[in-house]
Amino acid sequence: MKADLHVHSKYSKRPSEWVLKKLGCPESFTEPTLLYKTALSRGMSQVTITDHNCIDGCLQIAHLPYTFISEEVTSYFPEDGCKLHVLVHNIDEAKHREILRLRENVYELVSYLNNESIFHALAHPFYSINKKLTVDHFERALLLFKNFEINCARSEEQNACLQAVLSSITELTLNQLIGKHGIMPQHDKPWEKNLISGSDDHSSLTIARGSTQVEGAQDPEDFFQSILHGKAVTHGPSSTPHTLAHNIYSIAYQFYGHKFNLQRYVEHDEVFEILDHFLKLNPHRPSGIFSRFNRFWGQRRMRRASSNGNRSVVELLRTETRKLICDDPHLSEICRNGNGGQRDLDKKWFSVVNRVSNAVLCHSADHIMDSISGANFFNLFNSLGSAGALYSVLAPYFVAFSVHSDDKQFTREVHQAFFSPPDRTGRRKSMNNVAHFTDTFYEVNGVAGTLKKQIRAARRAGKQYTVITCDAESHPNDQLIHNFEPIRVYELSVYPEQKLFFPPFLEMLDYCHKEGFTHIHSATPGPLGLAALAIARILKLPIVGTYHTALPQYAHYLTGDGSVEDLMWKYIVWYYDQMHSVYVPSRATAHELIEKGIPPHKVRIFPRGVDTELFHPSKRNGLLTRNGREGALTLLYVGRVSKEKNLEILVKVFKSLTDATDGIQLVVVGDGPYLPEMREALADKPVHFTGYLEGDRLAGAYASCDLFVFPSTTDTFGNVVLEAQASGIPVVVTDQGGPQENIVPGETGFVVRGNDEESLLRTLQSIMQNTHRLKLMGAAARRYAEKRSFDQAFEQAWELYSETTEHFNGRPIFSDVFASYQGVFQ
Repeated sequence: MKADLHVHSKYSKRPSEWVLKKLGCPESFTEPTLLYKTALSRGMSQVTITDHNCIDGCLQIAHLPYTFISEEVTSYFPEDGCKLHVLVHNIDEAKHREILRLRENVYELVSYLNNESIFHALAHPFYSINKKLTVDHFERALLLFKNFEINCARSEEQNACLQAVLSSITELTLNQLIGKHGIMPQHDKPWEKNLISGSDDHSSLTIARGSTQVEGAQDPEDFFQSILHGKAVTHGPSSTPHTLAHNIYSIAYQFYGHKFNLQRYVEHDEVFEILDHFLKLNPHRPSGIFSRFNRFWGQRRMRRASSNGNRSVVELLRTETRKLICDDPHLSEICRNGNGGQRDLDKKWFSVVNRVSNAVLCHSADHIMDSISGANFFNLFNSLGSAGALYSVLAPYFVAFSVHSDDKQFTREVHQAFFSPPDRTGRRKSMNNVAHFTDTFYEVNGVAGTLKKQIRAARRAGKQYTVITCDAESHPNDQLIHNFEPIRVYELSVYPEQKLFFPPFLEMLDYCHKEGFTHIHSATPGPLGLAALAIARILKLPIVGTYHTALPQYAHYLTGDGSVEDLMWKYIVWYYDQMHSVYVPSRATAHELIEKGIPPHKVRIFPRGVDTELFHPSKRNGLLTRNGREGALTLLYVGRVSKEKNLEILVKVFKSLTDATDGIQLVVVGDGPYLPEMREALADKPVHFTGYLEGDRLAGAYASCDLFVFPSTTDTFGNVVLEAQASGIPVVVTDQGGPQENIVPGETGFVVRGNDEESLLRTLQSIMQNTHRLKLMGAAARRYAEKRSFDQAFEQAWELYSETTEHFNGRPIFSDVFASYQGVFQ
């Protein structure tokens, strides 16, 4: 049975509390008499049970002292069937029957309650019971009800907003609402509202979590009259998704424990024992040495049963729970002595579930990666099935976070309606708070470099922007960067610099909820991107994705297998089709994704710019040319030194040029797997390998060269192309990919055919015959780059998030799981 509301008062001479309880569930897990005794043991002196549309629970304890009859009435707005719950207290059986007759129409119900002077209050005013609640409904409720419930099962944000709205209402406000809705309040001074506190305890674990205090109340009538005269003070903490999920686990455990008599296992298995202590009101206590012996024997038997092969999820959960109990003295203490009515059990339970689930996810991830590397797809499907079973185990948290997200969204709508008037265009001001998920941030590549620039731009512009990533090293977090320790890290054999991080999912979900993000931005389709997608769905947030790396083409280059590229494309199209918008760096990339199957209306060009202060012609220092040949034309390549950048073509072309003339040299800035081979191929040529450079040293390298050559056909944007032009040197790019869109052909650079050695050779030969043109093109390149400053591009990109908000309607999240649990709350 579930408890919803606790109201108490204190006499001036001795403590006395009035407890209002709501009980109702598919099965009665806790007898009313036990709830009655528990309430009294927690300082309550008056107890009532407010079942849904039922007073049977109250009648079972009506013969006991310190009780009175109440119920929670389900009613409806007749206009559209929007459901609401009305708490009704201190009634009798005749009034209960009349309430049931009138409850289908909230106007008739409230009129009857007012005429009979029955104390009533609107329960959880911001909770949309049947997904129909709107701000208009809440405004009508302000006209109908004098009393409202601060609900301890709702979030602090929601309760604070309710209090702020109720305290801000004036006579003028009420008159405006009367004119809007045509409803006349039936109580005195309707702009003055009263609050009571409700616990909304669904599992009997948090009885008396909330309370309403009235000094000097002598009996229930006196108590409720004091509330109506504004003499009540509410107490009690707000709730988090941890609290609701803990209740769901408890309800499920109590239900199935009652149905299958699981109590008989508690003395023999510490897993059941910890469930019993965390998820029951009165946990079972082990009887002594025989129970400990049975538990030990059960452990030995289970170890033998689970020592072979790929263990099931249930076995994994057992094993990891045992490890957790052994490693955590506090959990061992709970197993020995019970929970003692601790009020932070929901937090401890979250820690238990998080640590156990991470361990199981590690096991599943290992099997998945082993199956993929060994092409053992039968084992892969088994591993994926295990991951799906774990999803069912974690479902209560998904439901809890989803429910709280609904509440948060409605709270924002109410807050905007009452405290954020629309501007001249009719829009209400909203603040974007973006979480940008990436699996590359501390590495050296263009994506990581761009994200670091975006953080600096966000700081300068005062934007709420956080990069979320994973890395095995303990990088310090700051206001705009949050690094999670991954539960597993895998290196790709064909691309060792690129790592796959398996994130701690529940921790990420909890963090994103607490931070109140309004948008999720995924910069990766890897495990971290899948986590971002799931978090966006659970929290019902719009999610956008950036497609910035040609992963299918990379896969082809690195493996030489076209079927791998095709498989990668199928995954890429599936993943980015889940996004509300797909941000691409170039028109070429947009056309490619659309041709592969991404709907055109989702694709957006993502503005990107360059740091025109760092990269500047004034950074020319002559350092590189002093190490080379006097007066020689200096070519520059900056980027990852790998074959997918088509550097083999650059090597062949440069050899041909140096065989014909000594008036040319090459500078290579960067590192990568192709570097040793490139060094060997150009060992006797005028080439200067600098390794990785950054900051002013990188800017000096750009400005000290004459021509930037970028033969890649797989880049979707090419930050280095803009950096070179900002440094005052023209560029050579191919006609494939995004870089060609970041130059003005013939003015700031040249476009050659991709994968065409002869085209690149002819272009460079032509340039060498007319080198004085390079200075004019370099000046034009600088002017072009100045129009592409990073801060301007960041502001333009930020506006795209608002566009996504306008077109986002929270779609159903995990509808199958949510439906299975939703009955708990209605």
